[in-house]
Amino acid sequence: MDPRSKYPKPELHGGDQEPPGSTAAMPDRPDHGEESYRGSDKLAGRKAIITGGDSGIGRAVAIAYAREGADVLISYLPEEEDDARDTAQFIEKAGRRAVTVPGDITDEAHCRAIVDRALADLGGLDILVNNAAYQMAQPGGISDITDEQFDRVMKTNLYAMFWLCRAAVPHMPPGATIINTASIQAYQSSSALLDYATTKGGIVAFTKALAEDLADQGIRVNAVAPGPIWTPLIPATMPDEKVKKFGGDTPLGRAGQPAELASAYVYFASPESSYTTGEVLGITGGKPVS
Repeated sequence: MDPRSKYPKPELHGGDQEPPGSTAAMPDRPDHGEESYRGSDKLAGRKAIITGGDSGIGRAVAIAYAREGADVLISYLPEEEDDARDTAQFIEKAGRRAVTVPGDITDEAHCRAIVDRALADLGGLDILVNNAAYQMAQPGGISDITDEQFDRVMKTNLYAMFWLCRAAVPHMPPGATIINTASIQAYQSSSALLDYATTKGGIVAFTKALAEDLADQGIRVNAVAPGPIWTPLIPATMPDEKVKKFGGDTPLGRAGQPAELASAYVYFASPESSYTTGEVLGITGGKPVS
């Protein structure tokens, strides 16, 4: 299939939304692989945490992991409960255990509680996917970024990743994996997303440093760097004129869909990537990550 026309080109309609956004409110729904992803037991018996697992990339990864044989805990904000329940149903339809944990990962105690729930309800932890993120575009640049916004972006995107990893690592066996979600913004940073881009650059550095730190424990750490991907976060946090053009500036001429990233997260979580750690895989529609 021609990748340029596999999914619609701009403009996509995401609805009139406030953060964090809702899948159900999007007239043009993202594809999470609900009908297309086919598993082959690559993650049979594994136990996974996925933050931001209610919608978008997180939902696509949760569906793929479940169909590959993993039990899955998803964390999400309480206001995302409806999306989370939908995701849990897909996990359960695949015959796997779904654990839903609402709460705010900007709270260190909640991050510890997520890991504790995985250990108690799943019986262990083999895969940690740090996917949840917050952004809010500010076309005016640095002068429009408040201390409150900057603090929220840093704590959601960086602090929580650190807290979750610190809590999880002592319980992860050799062969376990950590997968972080970086972004094209780490490499092609936008002034309107200055704070968000800063955190995504930090995630790349964190991934590489943690990979070196944990290699002697047999725990691998990698990252996926998405380009413009159509999720509820986009209409909820970007100006309408940007949403209308979203993804149109990529070489493939369109936004990516969450389903197009799921296999990358499966690869990094599976034994197929056993000799890969400290790497960043860009899935960007042709935009360079270097």
